[in-house]
Amino acid sequence: MAPGPRAAQLHLRAAGGTGVVRPRGDPPLSGGPPPEGPRYVGVIGPGEASAAQCAAALRVGGLLARAGAVVVCGGLGGVMAAVAQGAAEHGGTVVGLLPGRERAAGNPHLTVALATGLGELRNGVLVACCDALIAVGGSWGTLSEIALARRTGTPVLVLDGWTVAAADGGAPRDDVRRVATAAAGVAAALAAG
Repeated sequence: MAPGPRAAQLHLRAAGGTGVVRPRGDPPLSGGPPPEGPRYVGVIGPGEASAAQCAAALRVGGLLARAGAVVVCGGLGGVMAAVAQGAAEHGGTVVGLLPGRERAAGNPHLTVALATGLGELRNGVLVACCDALIAVGGSWGTLSEIALARRTGTPVLVLDGWTVAAADGGAPRDDVRRVATAAAGVAAALAAG
């Protein structure tokens, strides 16, 4: 039986070492994501989020999916579930980095659930995987991700969350940028870096 046009015969495009995986016979990408592939944007926030934070995360997820970005989150509830739902509703890809060893613990909107077994240490993995982060709301875990992102030079956009001041108590740091709307956060994350 001959495979269909979208058969699972994937190959790794070795030219330039880009690591882009596509079905054989697909034409080169044009007018879409850059040659190195889509942007990976981490969306971080509390597992116990307010209704307003969940609504903002839902919007962020939808906008990222429509832009062709891969959404990366902690895979559980609250902001993580809302951003995953928003992306899934718009046909996006959502990777959840779960703290435990059970994939079933992930929210139902994840495309890929990775059971890391790392607990809160997964925050560093999330930051390392992403081109930019959007923080929606704040918790101690969110603050740790912001700190790791700043340490590694990953751009951070904050929507309704932490204000990070200079260590000497001076003005808020300008490398953790506040945004007023989901659309502004998504646009800045896609343009960052």
